[in-house]
Amino acid sequence: MTSKMMPMTITQVAEAVAGRVVAGSDGVPEGAVALHAVSDSRQVEQGSVFVAIKGERVDGHDYVASVGAKGAVAAIVDHEVPDAGITQIVVGDTVEALGDLAKANLKLRRASGEPFTIIGITGSVGKTTTKDLTKALLSTMGPTVAPVGSFNNEIGLPLTALTVGEHTRYFVAEMGANHVGEIAHLTTIAPPDMAVVLKVGVAHLGEFGSVERIAQAKTEIVRGLLPNGITMLNTDDEHVEAMSAVAPGEVLRFGIDEANAGRDALHARDIVTDGFDRASFTMVADDGEQVQVALAIPGAHNVMNALAAATVAHRLGMPLADIARVLGEQRHISPHRMAVSTVERDGARFTLIDDSFNANPDSMHAGLDGLARWSDGVQYRVAVLGAMLELGGDEKQLHRAIGAYAAEHGIDEVVAVGSETDQTLDMLAGELAQGTKDAGDAVAVEWAHSAAQADEAITRIAREHAGTVVLLKGSHASGLSALAERWSADVQ
Repeated sequence: MTSKMMPMTITQVAEAVAGRVVAGSDGVPEGAVALHAVSDSRQVEQGSVFVAIKGERVDGHDYVASVGAKGAVAAIVDHEVPDAGITQIVVGDTVEALGDLAKANLKLRRASGEPFTIIGITGSVGKTTTKDLTKALLSTMGPTVAPVGSFNNEIGLPLTALTVGEHTRYFVAEMGANHVGEIAHLTTIAPPDMAVVLKVGVAHLGEFGSVERIAQAKTEIVRGLLPNGITMLNTDDEHVEAMSAVAPGEVLRFGIDEANAGRDALHARDIVTDGFDRASFTMVADDGEQVQVALAIPGAHNVMNALAAATVAHRLGMPLADIARVLGEQRHISPHRMAVSTVERDGARFTLIDDSFNANPDSMHAGLDGLARWSDGVQYRVAVLGAMLELGGDEKQLHRAIGAYAAEHGIDEVVAVGSETDQTLDMLAGELAQGTKDAGDAVAVEWAHSAAQADEAITRIAREHAGTVVLLKGSHASGLSALAERWSADVQ
């Protein structure tokens, strides 16, 4: 069942989206109340408002005529659909209307007078894991809403905000951007009480044009805070730390660099990893209190993500000991993010580290570092790497640099995965393979031109090498997550 939003009449919905009401075949349903808002007709149920959005492949308007029979009370459309039967609310832009409806929902929740806090999270890397950890922590303190996966754009964030209901205590809002102005827009829908900034990296560099423009975009979450909102910054990143200058109120910092330990609200020191690249560390508060934390999710880079989530929870009153306990209990986060499994297929057996949701140079480095540190039962390390997109004019050099980085960090073999149908993806995979070769002859290199070829290569490699561990990493468009799904059928 879809989570309930704040109840609204059809008139209230129409006012929220500045729409024109067109009565259905039986008129406007008297006393009807909207309890849910969805953009997927398969999720419609009794009391739903269906928002018809035209996508690249599917136009929601094609399903307007069918949603009334499923219990929808109204459909928001950008043109009247003839003979649909259901009451329609006509607007100029249904994506904009979705945001307006979400904004109205959050305003109603705040107006209820019950405590309610919105936490906004952004950064070039780590947003989704930090969101998952923050939700896990805050859920122990009250009903918490957070997006599934990376629902962090002008459609995903409003849809998640529309699951905030009268009993929701916390809303964890992940905010992503490909262009300057996008996060600013998201903060007009869900103005945060707390803003967390993780890192300014080179993700989407091709779209932004420079790291400085990326920093400008991430700063929008701080500028979008409610008056006297709280800013939480990774003080180890100079671009992030600079955002303290525009903070409207309290600033809390977190980090691992000892040079900044004196000003961190929460600081991590004595970081060690086990054979599965799971980090343990001492978390130190600014009042001197200390607690040991042992993360169950792999990746030493997740220490910073855990610190960010802990800073939110601690500021909201959660004791450090409880924070450490809950962080240590989290073994599963959103799919395709350092998910570990054992795959057996066609006479081959290997450990899979699936980090295939997306990729940029920073996250590639983190994934390769994790593979290099993985030591439990490992005899052969393989990096299956796809292209990184939106990197601008330096994309070829950046791919070669990743190949060289793999070669220099103890990886035994690199399988660069391109595409038989996309010349850009294939070219970038070739650059990655070439960068590995140029770094020396110690690392075996294969250039696969499809996920199917990569599948065949890994199966062969795992048969030939006992103790094979495979890292799967690439941008979403590279198709590696589909390869992970294929292998998931053979997970033991």
